[in-house]
Amino acid sequence: MSWFEAIVLGIIQGLTEFLPISSSAHILILSKLFGWGDPGAAFTAVTQIGTETAVIIYFAKDIGRIISTWFKSLVRPELRGNIDARMGWYVIIGTIPIAVLGLAFADQIETIARNLWLVSMTLIVFGVILGVADRVGAKTREVDTLSMKSGLVFGFGQALALIPGVSRSGATITTGLFMGFTREAATRYAFLLAIPAVLASGFYEATKIGEEANVPWAQTIVATVIAFAIGYAVIAWLLRYVATNSYLPFVIYRIVLGVVVIVLLATGVLTA
Repeated sequence: MSWFEAIVLGIIQGLTEFLPISSSAHILILSKLFGWGDPGAAFTAVTQIGTETAVIIYFAKDIGRIISTWFKSLVRPELRGNIDARMGWYVIIGTIPIAVLGLAFADQIETIARNLWLVSMTLIVFGVILGVADRVGAKTREVDTLSMKSGLVFGFGQALALIPGVSRSGATITTGLFMGFTREAATRYAFLLAIPAVLASGFYEATKIGEEANVPWAQTIVATVIAFAIGYAVIAWLLRYVATNSYLPFVIYRIVLGVVVIVLLATGVLTA
């Protein structure tokens, strides 16, 4: 892996991991377009963990409060109705669908699903679905109205991101908007819900590092630092943006990118 490739992939990972435009799609498209090979398990694992560290640091106070209250509620019944204690359960429940489906379809996700025709279509279709959800959603529910049922529904929404091109944050946010949550509430919960799934995925990929020869650790570390820094800035910007703006620009971007990829595939510039 060259330094240029590492820097570009680090920037793309940081920019797209949290925006509803699919980081996996962008990395796959760029790798195909420039003829780059698979960056490897080490690169994937470490950069994923790097971007998720940005979430953990940004929401450190919230996460600390949720974990503390959740553990206390196990022995103190009066705390079980507290939103922080409940949030701990909602994140656990919401993580189950992606964990089960991710393990069940691991081979298909790594092979059949990584096809640019499929990626281009999912970019377009789920972009349209995000636009519809943003348009028709009531946008009245806040995070404190979460329940076990809505937490599980959020989880199945997040599980759609196992298909490259869907977007983890995009699928979760779309699900929340359809359930009537505000843009900010859906986005904030999407970030929290992603923590266990992304870290688990990152550590799972890390188990494959021993299979690689000559891991480019210097480039991987630089890419991770870049992804972390950009990812942190993106989180802060997106939460401010959705407080007063719609997801329409991301919808348009997804559709345009999907169409461009289809044209490049049809003309032979890209191969699936």
